[in-house]
Amino acid sequence: MLNVGHERSTVVLGTRGSKLAVQQSEWVQGQLHALAPHVTVTLRRIQTSGDKILDVPLAQIGGKGLFVKEIEEALLSGEIDLAVHSMKDVPTELPEGLAILCIPPREDPRDALISRDGRSFMDLPRGARIGTSSLRRQSQLLHARPDLTIAMLRGNLDTRLKKLRDGQFDAIVLAAAGLRRLAWAHEITEYLAPQISLPAIGQGALGIEGRRDDLFIHSLLSGLDHVPSKTAVLAERALLHRLQGGCQVPIAAHATLAGTRVILEGLVASVDGKELIRDSVEGTIEDPESIGIQLAERLLARGGDRILHAIYGTT
Repeated sequence: MLNVGHERSTVVLGTRGSKLAVQQSEWVQGQLHALAPHVTVTLRRIQTSGDKILDVPLAQIGGKGLFVKEIEEALLSGEIDLAVHSMKDVPTELPEGLAILCIPPREDPRDALISRDGRSFMDLPRGARIGTSSLRRQSQLLHARPDLTIAMLRGNLDTRLKKLRDGQFDAIVLAAAGLRRLAWAHEITEYLAPQISLPAIGQGALGIEGRRDDLFIHSLLSGLDHVPSKTAVLAERALLHRLQGGCQVPIAAHATLAGTRVILEGLVASVDGKELIRDSVEGTIEDPESIGIQLAERLLARGGDRILHAIYGTT
């Protein structure tokens, strides 16, 4: 039983309307039913700015929060009680009164290559046209293969796969987690090693957001929280927060746990991939955020500050 007052028999979960977002939310819905069968969790689909604008790169429309803003407004107004996000879409600063209350077990955080003719990344022909909407992926792919042509690819997973099959691209790069959650892992030609494409901050992890003062939802979610996944994501997000990064900047980080230690690898790169600064640090699981800040400082000191200033147009 939930050990708080103000117990409710029904709660409303907000989600984006894409096939992947709904699948992720339905998974959470099922998990919560198993933990608290007396509570009915209903889904409410909410269209976000990022879902409406599909013909412009995210970096050009200030990608920060594009996939969560309208959902967070619904949380603050009380229209919904909790929301499921892909953590890579969630800004490091949340609106007053909201918090990420739970991070369930993380899916595979790697990037995945799907090529039209089954070739691996290093075997793609010179000048091959690669589809991605991510500057992080673009910079790393060009760093490894400067001969490639990178082209914008937006839309849901179905749309992106159709564009590949229609011959618009030789290959596309997507998050492995989304493909696996939709049971489309068989489409993957190659899982890209982090040495080629270090993942986005929080990639593969879901975050369940709610109101800070909603003790019932806190308690409802407590059994779904996965401490190792949360620890890794906290370290990655602390790095992103210190670098003040958004969709306009190629920043990547991936944390792994080994016993009581956290190993965090991160990078800052120029958009064209010609400059790429990469480093790693290790620390205790008790303070993952300090590890993220420490690595961010190292990246800045090694030239990351110069790259960020050039991208943001500051001095």
